[in-house]
Amino acid sequence: MLHEAINWLVATIGSMGYSGIFLLMAMESSIIPIPSEVVVPPAGYLAQQGQMNMGLVILAGTLGSLVGAYANYFVARHLGRPLVLKYGRYVWITEEHFERVEGFFKRHGEISTFIGRLLPVVRHLISLPAGLAGMNHLRFTAYTLLGSAIWVTVLAYIGYFIGANEALIEQYAKQAVVDVIAASLALVAVYVWRHKRRIAREADQAR
Repeated sequence: MLHEAINWLVATIGSMGYSGIFLLMAMESSIIPIPSEVVVPPAGYLAQQGQMNMGLVILAGTLGSLVGAYANYFVARHLGRPLVLKYGRYVWITEEHFERVEGFFKRHGEISTFIGRLLPVVRHLISLPAGLAGMNHLRFTAYTLLGSAIWVTVLAYIGYFIGANEALIEQYAKQAVVDVIAASLALVAVYVWRHKRRIAREADQAR
């Protein structure tokens, strides 16, 4: 099944070009669970073959992710939590997954919008709690673009160096997820440490 999906995506991206990457990544970043792991590597492979430009592949994927993230943001902002949960089950958003992502956002604050772009499952849902919280648009855009750019770049170069070998793409994509999760945890630890230090410093100054 993965083999057929990758062949179809290579053909689709090859025929639609960068707009195909943009649309598929916008879908992946919204409520439609298209795995980015089978969208971007084929484009990286086409770049290696000289049929696409790597920089434009990354740009199209990153901007598509931002558009999809904003679709979720506005849905949550204007519909609210009850309606998101009510209708989310029709597009594979379970209450369990939503509450997990919502808790992640509440624990880590707005930086979770960046970190969440690098994590499976969380990736296409993290914009919902950001929308519910009315997160500042500038910070939401910056965090989403940064996280998306990192993830799209990793996947594009997996496709570039591995080629069309779907078994290896799947293997290295899974390893990339593990590495990204480890890096994300390190970022969270640094962020929490700096946040606590700032609070302690402000408390000392207030005395």
